[in-house]
Amino acid sequence: MRAPRLVASDVDGTLLGADDRPGPRLVRVLERMTEAGVPLVIATGRPPRWIDPVCDAIGLRGLCVAANGAVLWDAGSRRVVEAAELDTDALAEVIDRLRVALPGAGLAVERVDAPEFCCEPAYEPAWPGSDHVEIATGDLAARPAVKVLARHRGLASDAMAAAVRAGLGDLVDVTFSTGQGLVECSVPGVTKAHGLALAAAHHGVPAEEVVAFGDMPNDLEMLRWAGHGVAMGNAHPELAELADEVTGHHDDDGVAMVLERWF
Repeated sequence: MRAPRLVASDVDGTLLGADDRPGPRLVRVLERMTEAGVPLVIATGRPPRWIDPVCDAIGLRGLCVAANGAVLWDAGSRRVVEAAELDTDALAEVIDRLRVALPGAGLAVERVDAPEFCCEPAYEPAWPGSDHVEIATGDLAARPAVKVLARHRGLASDAMAAAVRAGLGDLVDVTFSTGQGLVECSVPGVTKAHGLALAAAHHGVPAEEVVAFGDMPNDLEMLRWAGHGVAMGNAHPELAELADEVTGHHDDDGVAMVLERWF
């Protein structure tokens, strides 16, 4: 592939190391890439409020794809450019059917307005330091949300995703970013590819001139959409099978290994 005109990358397990920081080798190549006029678009399952530390670490102030493609976020102005939300009726149906598909799972919703991350008392956060707000179970569908999360420590995320797809069909788009018993549901057709297509259109760059990096199933559609999809050495087997290329582990600057060909 020729030098890309836009680079997209997942964050956790891809752009950042296990210490939640970008390595110096990666920072240097991103600086050269910026000097060459090639934008970086972060594409993550994280909500916008969890993106700022990453942007600060790499000096990014442009467009970011958040919430698995449901939110296009401007890191410079710190505003939501576009959001794909499940309305209250759709949300209520999704929640009801998740109860049947995943008995015993705790549920949460991610919103674009405060309080953003709301969960029922039975929900157990998958990551330490979660900034969740507990609300009554009946209030989960009170306002639109960009995604619904289901958590069950006793199940694998692969098995949960299969159960949700069987039980909810095309009512939602289902994916996951960790194997620790968590699945995420969004508006049908809304994936990181959806959000990245919006960001690329803003920059005037077609899909075939985009390189994208990822490590988990929530990156599948993005790698499929991009002209060159790169799976990390630590990637989920589905990504390794789909990708155009497999690079090094995220702790070994796998993203930098590829970008150094051009920058």
